Amino acid sequence: MSDIKDRLIVPRLSPQRGGRKLGPCVFTVAFALALIPLLLSPPSIAGQGAKPPQQPVHITPGSVPAVPGGVTPAPMPAPPNAPNSATNPTGPETKPAPAGNPQVPEIISTVSLVLVPVVITDPLNRMVTGLEREFFSITENNVPQKIKTFSSEDAPISVGVVFDSSGSMSDKIEKSRQALLQFFKTANPQDEFFLVDFADQPRMLCSFTSNIDQVEDSVTFLQPQGRTALLDAIYLALDQMRHAQYARKALLIISDGGDNHSRYSERDVERVVREADVQIYGIGLYSSSFNRATPEEQNGPALMDKITESTGGKTFEIHDMDELADTATKIGIELRNQYVLGYSSTDKTPDGKWRKIQVKLHPPAGLPPLTVAARTGYYGPHR
Repeated sequence: MSDIKDRLIVPRLSPQRGGRKLGPCVFTVAFALALIPLLLSPPSIAGQGAKPPQQPVHITPGSVPAVPGGVTPAPMPAPPNAPNSATNPTGPETKPAPAGNPQVPEIISTVSLVLVPVVITDPLNRMVTGLEREFFSITENNVPQKIKTFSSEDAPISVGVVFDSSGSMSDKIEKSRQALLQFFKTANPQDEFFLVDFADQPRMLCSFTSNIDQVEDSVTFLQPQGRTALLDAIYLALDQMRHAQYARKALLIISDGGDNHSRYSERDVERVVREADVQIYGIGLYSSSFNRATPEEQNGPALMDKITESTGGKTFEIHDMDELADTATKIGIELRNQYVLGYSSTDKTPDGKWRKIQVKLHPPAGLPPLTVAARTGYYGPHR
């Protein structure tokens, strides 16, 4: 190597009365340029295509270890005011709720490709990457399905943030803002985001945009006040997600407790969550004085777990605010290191019924027990 370095040294130009000596310099530069492709070309190393190990990601104890997937409607979901199925037969139809008590709108859609985002972790809760298609199998209602598409790349994703700005967040909102900044640092440049905040009622602070600065500015001057309409905020966010540009979609909820001011019920939102093709992650900022909390606040962890785990996501419980930013980063990393399996259902019946999906992993010999996490199923197409 020292010989090569010596050859690449360009001698100084010696000033002469009639000009400069250029011969040796030109020869050495030409020789150096000829060597550049050899020096820059990557060496041939066995296993070069293997992915590096991912950063450890914490999984909340008690999260559903089992499986299963989401669904991509074809075409993309239409806005709430879209034409009905008579004029848009391949798009979803939403029947608006009448005035008065809120009702869950009926979502009607056809399905061409079922997408199943899958997260694999080892016994130490670290992300496991590098597995190939042949290590996975999928069943729908116990009927084997053929995996048509397989990806483990960091594809663009549509992300909605549901941010608690109720009065109980007064001592947590600053670090919650900082956590959001850390989450955005893991973003793909093509990702799109929107932001919903909520107190007495939810507000759409920022609709879909790829400009992260715009989303960050939206939370800068939030002042905590009012009660907690968490369920209404989730409902609004899922409605906004129907305008998503990408097939992969996720929600991040940052909140400190249960719901005490929503119009929609827990059952209403659970149904909409199951109908949506959206992974939901939660960061629960639970107080150390939990035993003195209201019944709604005490129900907060169970509510968040139920909503997130049914989508293949999870809730991270935070009792030390100094852990918040790191947890937001972990969620971002997990979203970037998922397997996405796709299949066309063998069941063509347009009955609109719930279809249970199960993903099984058949890892190569020598690996420790691995955990598979994903959605639990989807609603089939309606006529």
